[in-house]
Amino acid sequence: MTQVSLRNVTKRFGTFTAVDGVSVDIPDGSFVCLLGPSGCGKTTLLRMIAGLEDLSEGELMVGGQSYGEVPAHERNFGMVFQSLALFPHLSVADNISYPLRIRGISKGECRAKAKELLELVQLSGIEDRRIHQLSGGQRQRVAIARGLAIDPQVFLLDEPLSALDANLREHMQIELRNLQRKLGVTTIVVTHDQREAMSMADVVIVMRDGKLQQIGTPMEIYRNPANAFVAGFIGVSNLLKGILDGRRFSLSGAQLDLTPEDIIPDGVAGPAVLSVRPEDITLFAGADGAGPHGRVTFIRDLGASVEILVDLGGAEVTSICSPKSRPDVDIGDEVTLEIHPGRSKVLAA
Repeated sequence: MTQVSLRNVTKRFGTFTAVDGVSVDIPDGSFVCLLGPSGCGKTTLLRMIAGLEDLSEGELMVGGQSYGEVPAHERNFGMVFQSLALFPHLSVADNISYPLRIRGISKGECRAKAKELLELVQLSGIEDRRIHQLSGGQRQRVAIARGLAIDPQVFLLDEPLSALDANLREHMQIELRNLQRKLGVTTIVVTHDQREAMSMADVVIVMRDGKLQQIGTPMEIYRNPANAFVAGFIGVSNLLKGILDGRRFSLSGAQLDLTPEDIIPDGVAGPAVLSVRPEDITLFAGADGAGPHGRVTFIRDLGASVEILVDLGGAEVTSICSPKSRPDVDIGDEVTLEIHPGRSKVLAA
C-alpha cells in the first residue's frame, strides 16, 4: 500500500516561503492533480515528494514510513520532468532502460523491459530510433515509459503535457489516465490547466501562494468551491457581489431568493459573493421577468455552445446555453436572468 501523507510540509528559500504548511493524504492507487497558477508552489511540493528538495519543516510519509531523510535515488519513485529530459545521444530503448542500467540490471533484461513498456504506451517497434526522430507526442510517451521502468511506488509528473498542442494534449490526457488505471500506481501530476485536472484526477489539490486552498474530487470542487479564488480558477464562475440577509441575496437593485439546496456556509452574512456557474443561468428576452435585469454586451457562438455576456448593474455576467436553447436576443437587448435553484454557492466577501 502506497499512501503518501504530508504533515505541515513547508519549504523556504531564504525569507521566501514557497510551500506553507501543507497537510494532505494521497490515497493508494489514486490519480491526484496539484493544481494552481504559476508560482503557487505546486512544483516545489512535487520536488519535495521526489526528494529533489529538502523539507524546511514537516513530515513526509510514504506507505506508513517516514521519507523526509530518504535521498532521491533511494526512493522508488518514477518522475517525468516538464522538459522531459530525454538523452538525445541514446536510442529510445536506451532512454527507457537507463534507470535500470544504473541499478545494475543486465542489458538483455533492460532491452526486454523497454520493449514491454513501449507496447504499454503503444509505441512498439521504435526501440532503435533517436529522440530527434520522434514527434512531440512520441517523446512524451517515451518519457512516461522511462518513468515507469523501475515499477515505481509513486509516479510523479511535472506539467507533462504543457508543450503539446491542444488536440494532442487532450488525447494524451485520456491515454495517461487509462494507463494509470491499468497499472494502479499512485500518481501525482502538477498542472496549471484546470481542464486537464478535471478530466484526469480522482482528487484535485488546489494551491495558491504556497497554501492549500481545497482538496476534493473535481466535481466537489467545481460545485462547492471553498472560496472565491477556487470558484474563479476551476472553470468559469460568475462571482456576484451583494448583500446576504437570511436566504435573500440582493444585488444590482434585484433580489434573489436562494433555495435550501443553495450552499450558504455558517457565519456568512451581510456583504458576500454569490458564485454561479454560467450553465446555471438562463436568459429570457425582455425585462418583464421577476429576476434581475441586464443588457447583452457580447455573444460568442462556439458551435456546440453559445456564451452570452450581460451587463448587470455594472457587473459582467456570463450565461452559457446550447444552440437549441439560445434566447432570441442580440447585443444591446434587455434580458431577464433566472438562476437555477440549488446551483449557487455563497462565499465570504
